[in-house]
Amino acid sequence: MIKKYVYIACGMLLVLGSPGCSKDEQVFEEPYPQGREPLGIKIDPAQIPQPASGGPGTVVKIGGAGMLEYKDNLVFMFNGEPAEIMEITETGVTAKVPDFASTGVISVSVEDVIVFGPEFTVTGFIKLDPTFRATAGTNNRVERVVPMPDGKMFVLGHFNNYDNKGIVRPLNRIVRTFSDGTYDPSFRTGNGANGFLTSLLPFGNKYVIAGGFGGYGQQTQNISNITVLNTNGTIDTMGIHTFRRPEQTDTIKYFPAFNGGTDGRINRVYEQEGKLIITGDFRYYLSRRYDEPNLYETRDTVILDSTEARQIIRLNADGSLDKTFRFDGNKTFQGANGNIDTYMHQEGTLAGKILVSGRFTTFDGQPAGYITRLNPDGTIDEDFKSGSGANYFIHSATYNEHLEKYVITGAFKSYDGTLAAGIAVLNKDGTLDPAFQAKIVEGGYPNYAEMLDDGLIVVSGEFTKYDGVTRNAFMVLSPDGSLAPGYNATGTFNGDLDDIIETRSEDNKRALLLVGDFYRFNNEEVDNIIRVVLE
Repeated sequence: MIKKYVYIACGMLLVLGSPGCSKDEQVFEEPYPQGREPLGIKIDPAQIPQPASGGPGTVVKIGGAGMLEYKDNLVFMFNGEPAEIMEITETGVTAKVPDFASTGVISVSVEDVIVFGPEFTVTGFIKLDPTFRATAGTNNRVERVVPMPDGKMFVLGHFNNYDNKGIVRPLNRIVRTFSDGTYDPSFRTGNGANGFLTSLLPFGNKYVIAGGFGGYGQQTQNISNITVLNTNGTIDTMGIHTFRRPEQTDTIKYFPAFNGGTDGRINRVYEQEGKLIITGDFRYYLSRRYDEPNLYETRDTVILDSTEARQIIRLNADGSLDKTFRFDGNKTFQGANGNIDTYMHQEGTLAGKILVSGRFTTFDGQPAGYITRLNPDGTIDEDFKSGSGANYFIHSATYNEHLEKYVITGAFKSYDGTLAAGIAVLNKDGTLDPAFQAKIVEGGYPNYAEMLDDGLIVVSGEFTKYDGVTRNAFMVLSPDGSLAPGYNATGTFNGDLDDIIETRSEDNKRALLLVGDFYRFNNEEVDNIIRVVLE
């Protein structure tokens, strides 16, 4: 349709002293085509469905108008999952909750037109644990939780506030909690770490902490990503007579007792026969000399020494470098040609072996398809039969000691030449487990997965659908790779998981502690750490 727009320009024209007026008429085409007529469907999104919640098979009714004339083409959806329509009337529609529906918004569509309605809660086996008291979570990423034998837990990460207990005085990157998540003020960290923490390891009667930081508590320097704490949370220090010229007064200064570190972040710390194995994205081992002069004989001199030692090294209890591990004389092994993460086996026939995965294609000069395994002495384990490995990077690799299975996730599409899109289960010898068949993942790829002791696999990542079913970044799979019935009713998950711990709720129900960098679970606002019960 064409419309005419007439613009009349009038002005006073002084022509020979006489006023005048002229009219100009211009015709334009309409800049946008005429819009599609609305369907006339009206649904109040503020209404409460009848019932407001239910599991698969529940018949749900919502009110609305204008749907009856589209009854042959109308699609009813629970959070994007099409449902069987039971009845359409002039005043509403009734539908049955499908098997893999999840909590979210009800909608109806006719061809490419969608009308949104109210939210419906699909009940399932996974629920937030009301006995977990840390409801405010943290204000930044949680890298890891370390359970202790007495039931308490250490929480480590990038945060400086835990459950709103760090508002007045920041709780920098580490707290200890009781089993229900409440903050334990008896663990006194002072100023805490000035970077981020990834690991804590009980070591003798102390704790080793590691990550990416250069100061802890009152020791604001002379730390290189790893140090040792006393059991009360204070840093373990030693007094040293630093260098003084003869005419200067001799005094004692205090430094971190653990004298060793790295030039890059440390991801993991393990104990091996009274020594420490540390792994991460570093290239040099660092140590300090406190009692020797520099070139200018400056008082209180600290001399920093470095030794090339790549990604996986072993330290003695005092922090000194153990060159009997992954060294050829004074030369370090090559390591990986990209970033790595590791898992060290603690028990069984694989005890002491270290799985290495990440973004690399060679390791110690040998081809490695983003994954390999080391013997306890640090050499490549020839019994790990990964073949050509993954065809692209591995984002996470976890292991279930009870079932003796690895689960890997990432951007890969195959493993050892066999189709495996984004997630795969491996036997303990590194071969692909054919019993697990991953389905098509849409919208991204899984970036973390953990196999539970009953074989269920909890998965998170950047995906929107799995096997054609709406799963917004979180899902639970059966051992064969299919969606586990009853465990996939949760709504939107926003963020990333870094760790999953099987545990019990305060009322002794089966539970999972989930930590990472996330702010929404099952359409509810959360903050990086939650506990869910599996009923």
